[in-house]
Amino acid sequence: MSAMSVVAVTLLAGCNVGAAFDGFGWPQGGITEQSERMYDLWVGSVVAALAVGVFVWGLIFWCVAAYRRKRGDADLPTQTRFNLPIEILYTVLPFLVIAVLFYYTAVVQTDVNRLTKDPGATVEVVAFKWNWQFNYLSNPGLDAERVESTPGDSNYIPVVVVPTGTTVRFVEHSNDVIHSFWVPELLFKRDVFPGNVINQFEVNVIQTGSYVGRCAELCGTYHSMMNFELRAVTPEKYQQFVAALKSGKSTPEALTAIGEVPYATTTEPFPTLRTAN
Repeated sequence: MSAMSVVAVTLLAGCNVGAAFDGFGWPQGGITEQSERMYDLWVGSVVAALAVGVFVWGLIFWCVAAYRRKRGDADLPTQTRFNLPIEILYTVLPFLVIAVLFYYTAVVQTDVNRLTKDPGATVEVVAFKWNWQFNYLSNPGLDAERVESTPGDSNYIPVVVVPTGTTVRFVEHSNDVIHSFWVPELLFKRDVFPGNVINQFEVNVIQTGSYVGRCAELCGTYHSMMNFELRAVTPEKYQQFVAALKSGKSTPEALTAIGEVPYATTTEPFPTLRTAN
């Protein structure tokens, strides 16, 4: 059965089994290379678990049918104390299956958390009650120059622009409490901590588009209204966007300059007055 687990996890990464079963509960439509790897791991793990389950269920039903007490039998079937080879098999096989799943989980987790030395773009994520600010940095180092900022407020959903086809690093910290940076299509989220804790992660976006972002950590009264938008554009458009910011344009003006919709299209500002209807 461990061999079946190995085959399932390694080979099903390239198959479309998940699509046939609606991802086995895992969201489909990831927009990054990292999200595809996590999705493949999930599908392989579920199929391996189903293979083990079918094998065990088959043994149970076989025992029920083969060793059932027949009508007219006065005595119980021959009772045995134990079978040492079977006992060893029952002990070793589960550990082999777990070891295989642990190995592939560790490989994917390490890959998802890997940071490159020179990402194609670096964005600083600043979370605060109850909105976001995105700072475009010249490099991922501590001495990075801030190119421009896109702060959000009650009347403006901040749009963070990233290029496709290259590595994008997000550097996160919070000004107050714990928040969580989450774009559902990334199939990934990471907490944003206050103080000296700085979380970082990288993604490689593979398709352009507009995607809603949210805070996934209960952070206060207006937590549910703490939205933003991730706008993925081509590398050429991204360079034009950054150049427009450097020239003094605001984020909506820079988006218009590269032919993009200037404001968020996936969400809109919410009233933050307690008396609002």
